[in-house]
Amino acid sequence: MSQPPESLTRPRVAALDEILGRAFPVLDDGFVRLIDYMGDDAAIVQAARVSYGAGTKKVSDDRGLIRYLMRHRHTTPFEMCELKLHVRVPMDAWRQWIRHRSASVNEYSTRYSIAIDAAQRTAAHAWRLQAEGNRQGSEGVLDAGAGAAFSRQEAELHDRARAAYQERLAAGIAREQARKDLPLATYTEAYWKIDLHNLMHFLALRMDPHAQFEIRSYAETIGRQIVARWVPLVWEAFLDHRLGAVQLSRLEAAIVAALGRDGSAAALALAAQAGWLARDAAGELARHRERAECEEKLARLGLPCPWHIDNDN
Repeated sequence: MSQPPESLTRPRVAALDEILGRAFPVLDDGFVRLIDYMGDDAAIVQAARVSYGAGTKKVSDDRGLIRYLMRHRHTTPFEMCELKLHVRVPMDAWRQWIRHRSASVNEYSTRYSIAIDAAQRTAAHAWRLQAEGNRQGSEGVLDAGAGAAFSRQEAELHDRARAAYQERLAAGIAREQARKDLPLATYTEAYWKIDLHNLMHFLALRMDPHAQFEIRSYAETIGRQIVARWVPLVWEAFLDHRLGAVQLSRLEAAIVAALGRDGSAAALALAAQAGWLARDAAGELARHRERAECEEKLARLGLPCPWHIDNDN
């Protein structure tokens, strides 16, 4: 006759219990706070070693296994852990956030309730300029003197939109229609529950330096204030093998190998063969997104960029 399964206690993480319900401020009026969690580093190891009993491995072995799972993209064990967060975020940033469809979401309803009376405001020194080489990114900031005028304009627009909204409500207009002219800077709130695997995917994209500043601020808070406390072994592996890693394409790896083996001439030939070195009418290297990304990776690796060396000569 088989033995009944042993009784279990719920995994607890003391460092996470200390911050349950604490609101970590983000932007001017946003926040992230932890509502609940399931699992810990040990739960990931347990899922990966389902055939082993508790206590058969050392902590150092657990760390090695977690790092192996991260390196080789074995995702299922990470799905055994979940976080539930309460977030307050501007609606335009929330549009980017909600594109991550692998979470359970319940958002504040402005059909049922009055819209939150807060909108993200921009400081005079924080108006970002459009990047020349990236249509969906920013680069540099507007002079604070000029930015002050836009900040005043922004405040006036927000106040006028809110006043119109309140007038509509007072006149009996339905909330679902009265809200339609509120700015995208208006804050919304939501409960957001997600497993650790998909959370790391969110963090890898939204903590990237190319991500928009607003949502990057939330991702940084979630990662460094919550995940780092929750699963420190996973967080270390994530920083080493995902966020801080450099992933090379087949061509990029060949260029790096050529730089180490044959010097810039061979690497330059590979780039030319791939069509990376076309020139514009002025004789300058034409814009090429893949080549630009390779340049960033070479810089991170401390390697020379062969087509820049060629131009200098």
